[in-house]
Amino acid sequence: MMNPTPADFGPESSGRMKGVTVVKPIVYGNVARYFGEKREEDGHTHQWTVYIKPYANEDMSAYVKKVHFKLHESYANQNRVCLKPPYEITETGWGEFEIVIKIYFHDTNERPVTLYHELKLFQSGPVAQLGKTLLVTEWYEEIVFQDPTAFMHHLLTNTHPISTTPWVHETDFEEKKKKSLEGIMKGKANIRDKINELKEN
Repeated sequence: MMNPTPADFGPESSGRMKGVTVVKPIVYGNVARYFGEKREEDGHTHQWTVYIKPYANEDMSAYVKKVHFKLHESYANQNRVCLKPPYEITETGWGEFEIVIKIYFHDTNERPVTLYHELKLFQSGPVAQLGKTLLVTEWYEEIVFQDPTAFMHHLLTNTHPISTTPWVHETDFEEKKKKSLEGIMKGKANIRDKINELKEN
């Protein structure tokens, strides 16, 4: 079925598929590159790109209609819309601010999903001492579609790969997950030890 519409799924296309859940993992964030000095004409210090992309190698445009990025009001056109991948905006600037990312879907029965990303330009902590010129700040998130319509379910489950090459992110999320789980287990063990200590006293 090429470019299906709700009509292709009959009069019940807007009816919800009860008990069905589809999870779409995504990555969003920004990369920023320091110019090395303040630009004379406007005082800008960095070029940055804010983005949202699939965690897995799949073309999100199968179910995403558009992505709206709302920048700081100091930008001439603070509302930017991407109608196709890559869903990203590149700009220059000197300050950090919150960017609102709103994802709209082909099925208008699905409410848009809103994400908030704090644009990061400046290194902090030990990394700042290394003098790296590229900064990456990205996050893993999951969009959960609970009881989607038959139309939306079709869109979500009929995606195609974006790339034939390995699909990688700047951040190793599997390693991050492993370290987070280790930290949680260590924390649980410490609490268990403290409880046992208190019981013995």
